[in-house]
Amino acid sequence: MTHTITVRDVGHVTEIVFSNPPNNHANVALLREIGETLLALDEQPDCRAIVLASEGKAFCAGADLANDKAGGGVGGSGDDPVREFYDQALQIYAVKKPIVAAVQGAAVGAGLGLAVAADFRVAAPEARFVANFTRLAFHPGFALSATLPRLLGEQKAALMLLTSRRIKGDEAFTMGLADELVPLAEVRSAAHRLAAEIAEGGPLGIMSTRQTLRAGLYDTVRAALEHEHAEQWKLRATADHKEGILSVAERRPGRFTGK
Repeated sequence: MTHTITVRDVGHVTEIVFSNPPNNHANVALLREIGETLLALDEQPDCRAIVLASEGKAFCAGADLANDKAGGGVGGSGDDPVREFYDQALQIYAVKKPIVAAVQGAAVGAGLGLAVAADFRVAAPEARFVANFTRLAFHPGFALSATLPRLLGEQKAALMLLTSRRIKGDEAFTMGLADELVPLAEVRSAAHRLAAEIAEGGPLGIMSTRQTLRAGLYDTVRAALEHEHAEQWKLRATADHKEGILSVAERRPGRFTGK
């Protein structure tokens, strides 16, 4: 494994920075480490808000489907690596403290799901938010079929999910996908400012309010992951999905046949 996670405290804000060069692809081990680190902070009274960031050009370029076909690009150890992957994704939704994602570059597929799992997103104009599943002849995952409509409304979410369109940082800010838009060099510091503003409140009140605002979200995500997993399991063996993976790797339109 090449990924690493670093954790540092800045007052009542804790920063988690993950790295999996070159594109910060998500896998089971990385998500497990992120989730366990986040959940451990629930037990740290001095932590009142969290900044989730990554090193490098991309925030998280999704699962590396092109380079790990046998494991679905997610690094699972058993017969159902996607299930293992989603078990770790669900863990992130069990966290009790608010999270601000610092999105400096591409947040694609599972990377988009990770960004949307946060309470807020601070982005640069260079950021790219992409639900690229239909370009892979696949069904959306990481509970995005539930969380993206909750965040953007059904129409805007449908546009992203059905077109696989790349949403630039400024457009993401306009449509509400990003909460703040700042120059690239200021993304992480701006995320810290927002997290510090949240952390000025009473910690019990912060967690109580967040629990109210996100009421039912964990169960919604769990149900969405189960449905998405079933749909992806059906589609993963199709010729179109294999063509979708190949076409994305070769940077060309897919030649799909509906089979």
